[in-house]
Formats: sequence, C-alpha cells, structure tokens
Amino acid sequence: MSELKEGMKDGRGQAEAAADKQRAIQQQQDQNDQKAAASSSSGEKKAMQAGQRDYPEPPLPGQHLEKPGLEADMEVRPAFSAPGYRGSGKLDGFSTIVTGGDSGIGRAVAILFAREGADVAIVYLNEHEDAEETRRHVEGEGRRCVLIPGDVKDPAFCRKAVDQTLQAFGKLDVLVNNAGFQEHAESIEDLDEARFDETMRTNVYGYFHMAKAAVPHLKEGGSIINTGSVTGLRGSGGLLDYSTTKGAIHAFTMSLASSLAKKGIRVNAVAPGPVWTPFNPADKPPEAVKHFGEKTAMGRPAQPEELSPAYVFLAAPACASYITGLILPVTGSPG
Repeated sequence: MSELKEGMKDGRGQAEAAADKQRAIQQQQDQNDQKAAASSSSGEKKAMQAGQRDYPEPPLPGQHLEKPGLEADMEVRPAFSAPGYRGSGKLDGFSTIVTGGDSGIGRAVAILFAREGADVAIVYLNEHEDAEETRRHVEGEGRRCVLIPGDVKDPAFCRKAVDQTLQAFGKLDVLVNNAGFQEHAESIEDLDEARFDETMRTNVYGYFHMAKAAVPHLKEGGSIINTGSVTGLRGSGGLLDYSTTKGAIHAFTMSLASSLAKKGIRVNAVAPGPVWTPFNPADKPPEAVKHFGEKTAMGRPAQPEELSPAYVFLAAPACASYITGLILPVTGSPG
C-alpha cells in the first residue's frame, strides 16, 4: 500500500511539474503577444515588402473613380516602371498587342515588352490620357507604339485592331488579352441580365474576338497570354459575374492551348490577386478601397510591376517554349 501511495505521489508531482511547465510556456507567449500588440498599435508595418522597393500598403486612399478609371487621377499612382528589371533581348523584333494596355497591369506589361525588344500596339477603350503616357514610356524604351481605341466587345473592331498592328509592324507574335470590366454586387438579386451581359461580353467575348482575329497571323513560336484572376480560382461572393468570367477565361486558356498546340502557338494565363490599378477604385466604395489587398499573406495589394515579369516569362520562347495551358497564379498568398 505504501508503494502505491508513493507511486501516486510521484505521479502527482510529475503532473504538477508538467502543468508548471505549460503555464511557463503560456506566460512567455502572453508576453510575446503583448509585445506584438504594442508594436502593431505603434504603427509598425505589417505588410510584406519583398520587392525591389517598398510599396503602398493599407490603409490606402479611400478614392472612388468614375469608370473606366484613369490612372492619372489616382491619388497614389501604381508602380509600373520596374526600375530594377534589366532587359536582355527576350522579345527582340517581336510585334505585340496588349489590350487594356493604357494603364495598370497592361501598361506595366507593355513597358517590359518594349524593354525586351518588342513593338507594342495598345488597345484600350477611351482612356486617352493614360494611353499617351504608356506610349511615351514604350517609346522611351526605344520601341514603336501605336494606340488603338475601341471596344473589344465588337468583333469588327478586334479585326481592325489586328489589321492596324500588322500595318504598323508587319507581323504579330504575341497577343495579351487584358481588357476587362468589373463592378461589385453583394447579391445575385443586384445583377440584371444587361449588367451580367456587359461583364461577360467584355471579359469573355472580348478575349474570344481578339484571339480569333489574331490566330490566323500568329506563326509557330507565337503566343497568347490571357489575364485571369484569383477570383476565377477561388470565387468571390461580391464579384459573382466577374468571377464567372475569369473562371471561363481559365478554361478558355487551357482549351485554346490544346487546340493551337499543333500550330506551335502557346496559350497561357496569369491569374493575379489584388493589384493596385484604376480597376478597383473604379469599382469598390471608398472604405473598401482603403483595405484593398490586406487579407493576402503579403498584407497589401500587388503593384503592376510585380506582375509584368510573369507576362514576359510566358511570352518569351527562351523562357517558356515548353509551357502551354498554364494558369500562373500571382496572388500574394499561398495555395
């Protein structure tokens, strides 16, 4: 009996020791949490800065732009010039089209294409001031640039845009489908058929019309790059119609890749997460814009110059000659 009592006593002692150890761990973590909370409340930066320079982070300006949204009107201008990116001739002599190339991701892509040696045709809606700014930057890289305003929902315009590019540059090597329309809606009841149709026709039909116009002129080694979205991968309750179109674009990309493989034409897509461009201040209410991108692992939206190298990679045969049908996520978060 005495041995049993001694064993119970030893067991209680071990249990108390284990509990003491756990409490000590808890106390240490409580202290760590208090320090972290104090650092956070004192204004310590939470967003991840892993690029060539520090980028704006939430809270961002609560600005609301009238559609289609001018980059020139933004209080905090997007970073698009990628000053640390050095061209190496990956697209020397290429003729390229970038739709939605006046601002945002399209502008950043056009500039890096030019830095890699490509001439660029900018297709855009009516943002003439932004388009002229993009042209100045493309020409500043030593390449030719033409501006082609119009509506990609119109197949006749898309054929005209390709024809004007051929007249200006003599050929076509790369099409970047990037033009889009987005407007939030918290309920499916807020989406009437006309609104759904505008999103679908701009984002899906526009890509289809441009691709159909371009394909007869693309040679072996040419490529098409579509702009998808994280919303097409994960959905978004407040962007039901937009997310639907982006999911369709991903399927369109993979299907067209299979269709054009025999012609030696590659088709891929980049799926961005939140990116600081005129697109979102022209969609979201001011309070939502302030917090744009903060839910990513990075804690901030991307800047266009953080996306554009992905397009160069997919366009350049030296980099991606064995890649087609890829949806490349650049989302600021794992998974």
